[in-house]
Amino acid sequence: QVQLVESGGGLVQAGGSLRLSCAASGLTFNTYAMGWFRQAPGKEREFVAAISWNGGSTYYSDSVKGRFAISRDKAKNTVYLQMNSLKPEDTAVYYCARGNTVVALSSVYGVAYWGKGTLVTVSS
Repeated sequence: QVQLVESGGGLVQAGGSLRLSCAASGLTFNTYAMGWFRQAPGKEREFVAAISWNGGSTYYSDSVKGRFAISRDKAKNTVYLQMNSLKPEDTAVYYCARGNTVVALSSVYGVAYWGKGTLVTVSS
């Protein structure tokens, strides 16, 4: 049974940083692309970042490029999202996702498994 468990969310002031973690189990972690999505109140879930199975390729939405960084630790079966220079518009529930490819993970339709999410609130 695949499980993706996010942690690291919380309340932070604008300009601050947070690091989200996603611990994966029940899958061969090193063979799948992993990613992060977010959903703000009243909005659709949107792509944030993705990383290839070997960590060699990363992709970001335009809204977070240059501020967020995705990475993965093979030994810990964990994917991270380092979020810097946070803005109030980054406030959302952040979801970890597993997909077959990085390209597939650019859309919610390419997600095979979701975590339950972790809330990030950025105050102005």
